[in-house]
Amino acid sequence: MMDDFMTIATTRPETLFGDVAIAVNPEDERYAKYVGKLAIVPLTCGRHVPIIADKVVTDANLMVIFFFDAVVTYCNLVVILIVDFRVVFFNLVAITFDQAAAIIDLKHMNAVYDLKLRSKHFFNFNLGCLCCTRYVDPEFGTGVLKISPGHDHNDYHIARKLGLPLLNVMNKDGTLNDVAGIYSGMDRFEAREKLWSDLVETNLAVKKEPYTLRVPRSQRGGEVIEPLISKQWFVTMEPLAEKALHAVENGQLTILPDRFEKIYNHWLTNIKDWCISRQLWWGHRIPVWYIVGKKCEEDYIVARTEEEALAKAQEKYGKSVEIYQDPDVLDTWFSSALWPFSTLGWPDISREDYKHFYPSTVLETGHDILFFWVARMVMMGIEFTGSVPFSYVYLHGLIRDSEGRKMSKTLGNVIDPLDTIKEYGTDALRFTLSLGTAGQDLNLSMERLTSNKAFTNKLWNAGKFLLQNMPDRNDATAWDALLGNKFNTEASLTELPLPECWVVTRLHELIDKVSTSYDKFFFGDAAREIYDFFWGDFADWYIEASKTRLYHSGDDSASSKAQSVLLYVFENVLKLLHPFMPFVTEELWQAFPYRKQALMVTPWPTTDLPKDLRSIKRFQNLQSLIRGIRNVRAEYSVEPAKRISASIVATSDVLDYVSKEKQVLALLSKLDVQNVHFTESAPGDANQSVHIVADEGLEAYLPLADMVDVSEEVKRLSKRLSKMQSEYDALVARLNSKSFVEKAPEEIVRGVREKASEAEEKISLTKNRLAFLQSTVSS
Repeated sequence: MMDDFMTIATTRPETLFGDVAIAVNPEDERYAKYVGKLAIVPLTCGRHVPIIADKVVTDANLMVIFFFDAVVTYCNLVVILIVDFRVVFFNLVAITFDQAAAIIDLKHMNAVYDLKLRSKHFFNFNLGCLCCTRYVDPEFGTGVLKISPGHDHNDYHIARKLGLPLLNVMNKDGTLNDVAGIYSGMDRFEAREKLWSDLVETNLAVKKEPYTLRVPRSQRGGEVIEPLISKQWFVTMEPLAEKALHAVENGQLTILPDRFEKIYNHWLTNIKDWCISRQLWWGHRIPVWYIVGKKCEEDYIVARTEEEALAKAQEKYGKSVEIYQDPDVLDTWFSSALWPFSTLGWPDISREDYKHFYPSTVLETGHDILFFWVARMVMMGIEFTGSVPFSYVYLHGLIRDSEGRKMSKTLGNVIDPLDTIKEYGTDALRFTLSLGTAGQDLNLSMERLTSNKAFTNKLWNAGKFLLQNMPDRNDATAWDALLGNKFNTEASLTELPLPECWVVTRLHELIDKVSTSYDKFFFGDAAREIYDFFWGDFADWYIEASKTRLYHSGDDSASSKAQSVLLYVFENVLKLLHPFMPFVTEELWQAFPYRKQALMVTPWPTTDLPKDLRSIKRFQNLQSLIRGIRNVRAEYSVEPAKRISASIVATSDVLDYVSKEKQVLALLSKLDVQNVHFTESAPGDANQSVHIVADEGLEAYLPLADMVDVSEEVKRLSKRLSKMQSEYDALVARLNSKSFVEKAPEEIVRGVREKASEAEEKISLTKNRLAFLQSTVSS
């Protein structure tokens, strides 16, 4: 048996001095006979390690990707691809326990094995997150796994489960320590080359070959990160996590969107003790002092200040005692977890800031730090103050590029917020980000920013329009009258003309919807509702309709009502928009005279204000009529400046309210106001007019002669129809070609079919229009 060998493959041969076991797959017939025996580690003067095959190995062995990712997350490292590493293979001699007893003193070996370090590893991972069903992979490498718990994350957890010793062969400066024997003091990379050379010289080396793997490197200096066993400070987390879980369960804390409660509960239910000490130059120092000449593990003092620590030490060890502070600092997340109350004067809970602002109401942050920061703030808040630090946690998504990729310097797709603000404005950027859905990542594109910059400009231009059409700034009486109109009663609303009544009603509906969306934290919905109302209703329709009162009515009363409505609606839109776009809204608010306070401290609009739902239906009918006339004008290519005549046919009740808005209809449809007629029956020239059905009980007839030269239009359409027919025939011919359909790519064939379908529809519409025109000529 002394001549048997097991071949090991490794990229770090210098760690063999820290090997404490060899693991094999119990189903691997090549090594089954060695299980339960001992192996001699090369170049260690006969040190022996057990050969094991246990399912426990499976649970930790295949965690490579998880641990490397975790290293990046916990230690702020960058994983760099190294393509020129070498895998080295060397042999271990396998012997039985009985044979080992004849060579070394097993009692001494057991004594060495019992010297287990009473500290935890720097990396504290949650193995419960993964579940493996495989043992050591017989197909990977040689099928033999060396267990080096002092220098490998996976091996460390295997050793912890099996009670194997933990051997550290490396100093903190990257040199090998006394465990490495004759290699002690050598740099790890120098020792790697020397060790391989010695293995070759003693005929224990098998071969060396290239192997690609991921190697963690320091983000700052680029050095290869070396996992080491070290003493660290930990926080026992289970008692803290239990209280934080109850806070959500009892409704003291609400997480939005609620689907993230599962993630929160999962983390806290499976929580492990938290390593809070870090070997960094910056951060809060660990508040622990040690006694010079005493063991750190046995004699230490916890205090708020060095003076307090010294006083405690002198009380216990005498006046001549010397102390020194632990050089480590607290984990950044530990310090951050104290933020909700430590910034308010805690532990002095009598401070006004603390009494006024703690606990707060809403925490808004990214979903990616729900555990790292949010859950820890909750645990710390409950532990140190007895209260949950906030009632709601609103989680936003991450910002990605227009293609949904994570922003990175490597991809060159990073969008700098400061550059974006310079080009598009702060309000446009804020509004764009606000349109996202809670908890979902947002693909940020320049098109979105451009669109919302245009929205900002639209808002600004609307403010300019209002200022230009309001009373003189010095006319205090007129301004008092305008500012006094609140339209908060049924009577004040129903006495308004149709467009004014409609837009105020729509505003009151908007206030209710936006307030509800805010209360439910549906910020994206609130932003879209305001956007649609301002641009689609107020700017596109009411501001245009108001021009008939301001410029063409000659009625001071109508003009005054329009001014009041314009100001009332615009003021409330600014209030609703202010949380999203604080700068432009505040600027516009204060541009109007007689402001008693800034917009940001102005009360929120009142909800449940009166609404006239009948005005909404009536104005929708008017809108349908205007849209119908606009579509006909576009269809017949009527010059924009040309005014045409129209006959409006409707029932008497519809005519009653539509006819009162003759000026609005004429202005928005570009009709000749003198030749707009209202009647309950079709006009005599109906057969020579374009007929529009706007709604049930509301129609319009537009004389063709007002819009086009019929004979010329017939010629134009005939020529156009001929060209369209030729194009359509060519498309049909391609589709009838068997070779084209069978050989052309599917997307090309589909595209041709779609073009043919569109062409057929256009031909049908053109034929109908041509037939209609020809019928008017013959009549």
